[in-house]
Amino acid sequence: MNPPGAATAVQPSPVHNVGAWTTRRAAIRGEQLALVDADRALDYAAFHARTQRCAALLRGAGLQRGERVALLLGNRTAYLEVVMAAARLGAIAVPINARLTAREVRVLLDDCAPRLLLHEASLAEVAGAACAELDAPPARIVCPEAYERHLAEQIPDDHVEPVTPDHPMILMYTSGTTGVPKGALLPHRKTLFNCLNAQLFFDLTHHDRVLVVLPLFHSFGLSILSLPTLYAGGSIHLEARFDPEATWDRIAERRITFMGAVPTQFRAMLDVLEAAPRVRDTGSLRFLFSAGAPIAVEQIRAFERHGLLLKQGFGQTETSILCCLDARDAVRKAGSVGRPVFHAEIRVVALDTVDGETGTWRDVEPGETGEIVVRGPITMLGYWRRPEETAETLRGEWLRTLDLASVDAEGFLTLVGRARELYISGGENVYPAEIESVYQEHPDVRDIAVVGVPDAKWGEVGRAYVVLARDARFDAEALRRWGTERLADFKLPRSFVAVDALPRTETGKVQKHRLGAEEGAKSAGAPEVSAQ
Repeated sequence: MNPPGAATAVQPSPVHNVGAWTTRRAAIRGEQLALVDADRALDYAAFHARTQRCAALLRGAGLQRGERVALLLGNRTAYLEVVMAAARLGAIAVPINARLTAREVRVLLDDCAPRLLLHEASLAEVAGAACAELDAPPARIVCPEAYERHLAEQIPDDHVEPVTPDHPMILMYTSGTTGVPKGALLPHRKTLFNCLNAQLFFDLTHHDRVLVVLPLFHSFGLSILSLPTLYAGGSIHLEARFDPEATWDRIAERRITFMGAVPTQFRAMLDVLEAAPRVRDTGSLRFLFSAGAPIAVEQIRAFERHGLLLKQGFGQTETSILCCLDARDAVRKAGSVGRPVFHAEIRVVALDTVDGETGTWRDVEPGETGEIVVRGPITMLGYWRRPEETAETLRGEWLRTLDLASVDAEGFLTLVGRARELYISGGENVYPAEIESVYQEHPDVRDIAVVGVPDAKWGEVGRAYVVLARDARFDAEALRRWGTERLADFKLPRSFVAVDALPRTETGKVQKHRLGAEEGAKSAGAPEVSAQ
């Protein structure tokens, strides 16, 4: 027998398996509404029964412990059934972006080598073309028709595979802001502790009704909104697509208590609020939650004028939620992403020390910019089949986020940008997010992204891609003057380019590697402006 206090290895157990949550929820409050989509409404007893049948279906199709099942699906109850059923088997669910081309889907399938692929009937052509060129194509199950038929034929499988907390549960591909998606391998412990963090920050209970307009193939929709709601015993209301007018209607009809969306979606919802003459019933909403990309402070204040609390958070696919603003600080600290979550240790370390050995990093002083690093149970296991990228990101117990931030005296983090987006102009570090936040206050600017471009004299200078507000006229000289009054010379963009829209991921992150290559980009003829 080990002496008191001695460390022991964690043994595999069904207790560690997230898939067991449906069993417990069905026993605690089986009649509670769990999931709603366009086709059905399930209480927890029905959701659990369907998950058991799904587990039997997956097992019968040959899915074994550690193998992958890929999901090329829209927002429907089957998505969460498969995720939980795969977990019960000790298998790994692989969400795949349903908006990708066949070539892009093939690349991901070739990378993760799933045994099974569940796909929408409407995506049969994409799925077929993606699988045709694979050496070992997965078996395919079409949803909803074949899936529902097979599900009805199954005898419920009540087995829950014993796993350790580090056993992989989800393989989630990053959203590709650099153009190269990587598969983050996420264990059962990450799902549990992320749900605990979300429960604390959102005050989640079984009374909550959460609207999910974000796709479940992204971390925001699945890991930050849906799985924490299931953990807390609340109800999830899935929308197949986002429509700002319909979203306000759904909030009123279903008495939604909170919803999460990205800044571009909240902008569209705000436009509806301010344009429509009729009064909206928003009395059920406790708050709105934004993440995925920085949100303009003015948007937060605009929602406040409508009596709505908009909180901001921050996270990554590799970690899920890292920071969040409490309700009491949402307006007072507007622009910040909040304090660190409860179940993790987060530091902001000086850039001149971050490439050194773990443990030698220096924490930044208030107001100084550094890189966010994190350790604790919410971190990924690593990148699927990418040992070099894993070694670069995971430094001992610490995970490097490559996100840059400053910390104030109260411990609130404010994002400054991405380490790979930082550019150096005339020897000065320039953070695009700082410039973008300044220009987001300009009345003629609806959206903006700043990137560094080569310059013979200064090394790099800024180029701003601008989406104009409705009825605004592009005036590069006026934009330059606006920046001159608010930014140091070396931060001022050298040129401005008008575009119809910025290329973004489904979670709102700008894909800066695509800027300049988009159709419709128009040179604004901005004068050469000295930036130093």
